[in-house]
Order: sequence, then C-alpha cells, then structure tokens
Amino acid sequence: MAIQQVVVLHGLYMSGFVMRPLCSRLKKSGLDILNLSYNTLSPDRDAIFAQIDTFIDNKNTALVCHSMGGLVARAYLEANSHQSQNVKKVITLGTPHKGSHIAEQMQQKGFEAFLKNSVEFLLSKNGDWPFNAKLYSIAGDLPIGLMPLIAKGSQSDGTVLLDETKLNGMAEHKVFHLSHTGMIYSRQVMKYIVGLLI
Repeated sequence: MAIQQVVVLHGLYMSGFVMRPLCSRLKKSGLDILNLSYNTLSPDRDAIFAQIDTFIDNKNTALVCHSMGGLVARAYLEANSHQSQNVKKVITLGTPHKGSHIAEQMQQKGFEAFLKNSVEFLLSKNGDWPFNAKLYSIAGDLPIGLMPLIAKGSQSDGTVLLDETKLNGMAEHKVFHLSHTGMIYSRQVMKYIVGLLI
C-alpha cells in the first residue's frame, strides 16, 4: 500500500505558490505531485474534484493540505468518487476540522465579504473522521496572529485553535511549536510528513 503520489491543497487567501517548497521536498522523495491551485473565496467543487480524480486515476495517493485545504479534502472524500477510494492518507496542517472560530467571529461581525463562499468549508462542524483514509492532523501552538485577541488564553497557532485540529477517529495528532503559516515551511514538519509517506 505504498503511497505513489500526493495531492497538495493550500489554504484560504493563498495559492499553490506557497506550497512549492513542501512540494519540492516531496518530489525529492520520489513522489509524483499535483500542487492544485484553486480560488479559495469561490471554490468550484466540481472542477477541483475532477482535477483530483484525473490525477489519482487508480494509484495509491495521499492528500497533504494546509488549513482550509484540509476541509476541501474532506469534502472531496465525502463526494465519494471511484478514484477517492485510492486515497490512503490525509495529512493536514493547521486545519480547523471542527470549524473555524475566526471565520465564525468574522461572519457574526459582518465581515462575510472577506470570506465569501469559503464559509461553506470553514464553518462546517465536524466531530469525527469517518473515512477509510487515515488522518494525520498537524497543529501549531505558537500563537502569532489574531486568535490570542479573539479567544484570550486559548491555545492556537494564531489562526486556528488547537482543539479545532482534533477529531475522533484520527490516526495521529502532532503539535509543533509553530505558527499557522510557519508550519508550511518548517523542515521539522516536512521531515515528519515525508516519514508518514515513504
């Protein structure tokens, strides 16, 4: 059941560009990579899922996702295409699996315009991981960002609460002393991810 290839999904307000260092590290390990860029404010589910399906074909695949990308990955698995059965592992970095507290606060305070259609992913309330693919959830506990102001005394990576990264049924939960964006570029995190895939 060796992983042959990886789909990489970025987070809100970002593009595949930010995931390039991680992708190049995974390529060096001999994995084929699809670094998928999508519009995070008006994500076209059908187009995103079709690209993933075409790439997966019938090969053992892992999904490596930052932040909102992990929620897009979940929606992809929920759509349950024939190809999605070949997803063996999902590795998320700072993904608010239980829904994003910051997105909720922004919506309540009338800032929906900054989130647009991303809310259909960011405000989802999930408690568990019901898929065959194993979930490895990476979290950060270096609170550089808005979260310490919004939820005083909370544990977070500055954007996502530590508790939001935990789900019943996940294979592993790993915390690094990193911020929300910092974990994308961390050598320590890259090494951990490669260890899970190779």
